[in-house]
Amino acid sequence: MPPAIPITRTISSLVAIAGALLIIILGGWYFTLAFGVIIFLGQLEIFQLVQSKGILPAAKITLLVSQLLLISAHVSPDLAGAILPLGGTFICFYLLFQPKFATIADVAASILGLFYGGYLPSYWVRLRDLGGPGPLPLGGFWPEGIWPLDVWPTGLTATLLAFMCIWAADIGAYLVGRYFGRTPLSNISPKKTVEGALFGVLGSITVAMVGALALHWPFWPLTGSALGLLIGITSLLGDLTESLMKRDAGVKDSGQLIPGHGGILDRTDSYVFTAPVVYYFMALLPKLAG
Repeated sequence: MPPAIPITRTISSLVAIAGALLIIILGGWYFTLAFGVIIFLGQLEIFQLVQSKGILPAAKITLLVSQLLLISAHVSPDLAGAILPLGGTFICFYLLFQPKFATIADVAASILGLFYGGYLPSYWVRLRDLGGPGPLPLGGFWPEGIWPLDVWPTGLTATLLAFMCIWAADIGAYLVGRYFGRTPLSNISPKKTVEGALFGVLGSITVAMVGALALHWPFWPLTGSALGLLIGITSLLGDLTESLMKRDAGVKDSGQLIPGHGGILDRTDSYVFTAPVVYYFMALLPKLAG
């Protein structure tokens, strides 16, 4: 029988969930600025991983461009789409004029930090902003009642549902894999099992279907299961991608910031690829209703 789940891990998870719920509900600049901090810390860990391999990315300029990209995603999403290629171009120019000749790995790691660590997570800001700003200062929102959910802003309900699907996938995969997992999923992450992965995806689908029903989505069994399946798969791929980077760097955790969990990347890797998938799914949903 595996050992009991460490209490520090449980407490850290509960605190993280409470903090996430607060900033998701508030939205506006509260959500954007909180995500700015998370992205900054996550990118620092990415650059620490690549620097351990002797790679020298343009870390400072990439961190700056990523924050500008995140702010523009809140102020003007169309502008954020332009900042990605312009920022990538500027980063390459910056590396060209360094005293030491930059390598292909230096350029690739810089672009990875911008795309993986900045651009993809910025879609969470775009998603939360669906429905417009709230009436509170800095565009914040606070619900007057819990029910009905479909009177809440679209961005709030969609973001909450996506996060809950990820939590269901992570918790389901962790518990089932820990106590019942027998079949290894991938050499990239030896502790992950097929049983855990399947149960995690099933948990995501279940939560998404319940959410689709509560929000009165069109064809809720189909749309809910489709969203849950997409989130379950992309969150797993995000987890494996970060495991691949850690394995290549020869480290167990990306950092030690969160007790019982490791670094920021260790807790947010499931969210990276999920953000754009959920955003464009929500963009397609009104067409299904039509």
